[in-house]
Amino acid sequence: MIRKGTIEDAEILSKVEATCFPPNEAATSKEIQERLNVYANHFLLLFEKNQLISFIDGFCTNQRDLTDEMYSDTSMHDEDGDWQMIFGLNTLPEYQRKGYAAKIMNAMIHMARQEKRKGLVLTCKDRLVPYYSQFGFKNEGVSSSVHGGVVWYQMRLEF
Repeated sequence: MIRKGTIEDAEILSKVEATCFPPNEAATSKEIQERLNVYANHFLLLFEKNQLISFIDGFCTNQRDLTDEMYSDTSMHDEDGDWQMIFGLNTLPEYQRKGYAAKIMNAMIHMARQEKRKGLVLTCKDRLVPYYSQFGFKNEGVSSSVHGGVVWYQMRLEF
């Protein structure tokens, strides 16, 4: 089952985020709570038998590129924005490589199309460029992001 997020999901989302990302890259519990307060409808959660196993989140904006400020500044969200940014795709380790991340990514792509966005933008590490390319994302090269102190590549799926 896939559903949109609510503020009541903050604690479990924080736990999954902390499991899936290193501490220097993971959104804090406070950041997740702030995001949910502003754009919970841009969180998609995937459950199997009442167990949260994967989620994807991000906000909408008219800015073409994903910037580090977006991760923590919820005021940058524009519900009518052209671009659906993706801040994280989280799947618990024991459920990885079983198609769950693809299922929730496809749901986010579908939602962005339904909402008449121009497309979606995300950043990822070089090893994940081929994975996101499978969904039609194009590699735009090294991002200006220095989030977590690592090198990120910006990927865009344009409709």
